[in-house]
Amino acid sequence: MIQLHRLEGFYWVVKTGGYSKAARAFPYPITQPAVHQQVKKLEDELGITLLERIGKDYMKPSPAGQMLFEFVRPFFEGLDAILRVVKSGEYGGEFHIQAQGLILRHILPAWLKRLQRKRPGIQIQLREMEGIELEPLQKGDTDLAIGIFETIPNDIAAIKVAILHPFLVLPREHTLARKTRIRLEELHEDSFISYNKGHLAYRLQMQVLAEHGLHPREVISAGSAETILGFVEAGLGYSFVPSLDPKGPKVKGVVARAIKAPQAEFPVMAAWRKDSPENALLDAALETAPKA
Repeated sequence: MIQLHRLEGFYWVVKTGGYSKAARAFPYPITQPAVHQQVKKLEDELGITLLERIGKDYMKPSPAGQMLFEFVRPFFEGLDAILRVVKSGEYGGEFHIQAQGLILRHILPAWLKRLQRKRPGIQIQLREMEGIELEPLQKGDTDLAIGIFETIPNDIAAIKVAILHPFLVLPREHTLARKTRIRLEELHEDSFISYNKGHLAYRLQMQVLAEHGLHPREVISAGSAETILGFVEAGLGYSFVPSLDPKGPKVKGVVARAIKAPQAEFPVMAAWRKDSPENALLDAALETAPKA
């Protein structure tokens, strides 16, 4: 392996044309003999002559030296600029986000636009999170996980970015739709429309049903909130759907009533590893996060 400081000495000698000039041009203090030793050790390692003396003070690269110089020149000439960018944190690169499908549509679009304006060079890799586990984050497979989590482990930091409110949704023509307050127990004979099993919101729905002692006579599954609301509008049953809007979903033919108790909201958290290395992209993502 060639030591970098030997290539650096060689670069400055070729660039300036001599050892004394190279020593003066170095970005840090160094003596002429030290520069000479760097180049000599590099030539010894490679077993070839890289520099030829022309006259008293001028050093010219050999054909092999010229080839090596052309290769290392872009690195040394661009080093100062890239170090300034790295130190300032104003750089792009890949940033991996996992988010639960429940919130992908309503929370992330505006957030990602703000992040891209702040970091134009960022390359966002977005994946839907299948469950509510934080294992992918803990393994380092993603930089930021966004969703509703049952617990936050000690090695994970998190901030609240939104609140999901659960709403009872009924067909507009339902006999209970005119009531401003509905006792869920009154729906025990109705069909229930649920998310597909495995969906985060399915667990929330089952939690609400259990808390109110409800056992629907029939359960119809659907894959999204839009489908559920369509089924409700068609009069196929009632459901519970989460909404970022504290007034609930607004769909023609559907009446929404807030579920006040025993639990009235579910916090959406943005989580990251506490031991993550310094990451300006993560900082930018947190700075542009929505305020709950």
